[in-house]
Amino acid sequence: MDVLALIDKLDDLVHNARAVPLTDQVRIDREAVYELLDQMRSTIPEEIKQARWIVKERQEMLAEAKREADRIVEEARDKAERQASQQAVVTLAERQAAELLDDARLREREVRLGAEDYADEVLGTLEVNLEKFTAAVRRGRERLQGKPEGNAGDGPFVTDESSSDY
Repeated sequence: MDVLALIDKLDDLVHNARAVPLTDQVRIDREAVYELLDQMRSTIPEEIKQARWIVKERQEMLAEAKREADRIVEEARDKAERQASQQAVVTLAERQAAELLDDARLREREVRLGAEDYADEVLGTLEVNLEKFTAAVRRGRERLQGKPEGNAGDGPFVTDESSSDY
């Protein structure tokens, strides 16, 4: 399940919790909160695995581009050596080799930049999701502790058991 969906469930659980009479505190099913937190913990590593996979794919793409560039350069050198008997042909081969090398470098750069942009976009999305998750957890903990959002120290949270189980 998506981390954001789990955060929404946690938020709903806290938002829809029953009020303690004559206070602004609420009662929350501790097991339901722990279950959601466990689901979040199991989901986040999957998203991190996806980000690592993207980085690995990027590295493989860069390595492939470098191998292709090396192959093209080697081809150009071999071709230049075979045609070295005539100066005009040698000059032409060198020019073609340089063009091939420039093309290969340009292609490698484009592939590398594209892979980096993609990895950055995925990592940025993951960063935003993690920030939202952290903010939701912080709000949930504040609510569990009986603190209104934005204010600290407004009193303890009422639970069935001691709140030091965290």
